[in-house]
Amino acid sequence: ILKIHSKNVVLSPEVDLHKIAGRTPGFVGADLANLINEAALLAARFGKSEIGQEELEEAVDRTIAGPERRSMVMTEEDKKITAYHEGGHALVGFALPNADPVHKATIIPRGRSLGHTLSLPTEDRVHMRRSEMVDRLAMMLGGRTAEELIFVDPTTGAADDISKATDLARRMVMEWGMSDRLGPMKYGQPEGQVFLGRDYTSHQDYSDDVASIIDEEIRKLITRAHDEARTILTTHREALDRLAEALIERETLDEDEIKEVLHDVHKWEHLGDGSMRI
Repeated sequence: ILKIHSKNVVLSPEVDLHKIAGRTPGFVGADLANLINEAALLAARFGKSEIGQEELEEAVDRTIAGPERRSMVMTEEDKKITAYHEGGHALVGFALPNADPVHKATIIPRGRSLGHTLSLPTEDRVHMRRSEMVDRLAMMLGGRTAEELIFVDPTTGAADDISKATDLARRMVMEWGMSDRLGPMKYGQPEGQVFLGRDYTSHQDYSDDVASIIDEEIRKLITRAHDEARTILTTHREALDRLAEALIERETLDEDEIKEVLHDVHKWEHLGDGSMRI
C-alpha cells in the first residue's frame, strides 16, 4: 500500500519501504497518505528534491508521538531521569519473550512527553494473546520501575504509563475474560448510545462482592507486571546503566543500536507458576 501512496512522489534510492511498513502496522490508507505528505513537507523544508529514509522515519515519529520540541530546555537531572525511564521501558520490552520488538528509544521531547520508547509488532494482527498483554503491562511499567530502582523517589513522568496499564488490565478482567478467578465473563454493560456530545459509559451489572474481586484481579495483574519489570531491571542493572548513558550521549537509539547496547541481555522465560527465569 505504501508503494501506491508514494507513486506520485520522488523517493531517494536508499528508501526502504519495507522497513517503514514494519513500523506502521494498523495504518490504513489515509494514514499512509498523510505519512507520505508529511515526509514530502519535511523534504521540502530541508530543500531536498526527493524524500529520503530520514524524512519517512521522522514522519512516522510525528504521526505516532507528535513533533519534536527541540526548543524545550531540560536540566541534566531531568535528562538523566528521562534516560533511565525510557531505558527501563526498552530493557523490559527487549527481555520479555512476548513483547513487541523495540524499534526506538529517545529522550527528545515530542508532543506532551519528554521522551518515548516505540515498540511495534512485525505484522498486522487481529488477535492478541493474554501472554502478550501481560508482557505489554510489564513494559508499560518499566519506566516507573526504573525510576524507583535508580532514584528511589519516583516522578510524575509515569502518569500516562500507569493510566494505560490500568486501562489494559481492566479490559483484560472485565471485557476479555482473562481472569482465572472470574472466568470468561463480561462485566459492565453499555449504557445508552454513543453519539456526539456523549461519552461511552457502562453501568454496574454485578454485585459489590464481584466488584471487589474485579479490583483485586486488576491489582494482581498490575502488581505482577511491576514485579516482573523490577526483576528484569535488577538482574540487568549494568545493562540499564549502559542504555541510559547511551541515551544521554546520543539522545536517540534505533533498534540496532539498542541491540548493540543490550548485547548480553537474553530473553526471559515465563514459568507455569507465574515466575520467570533467564
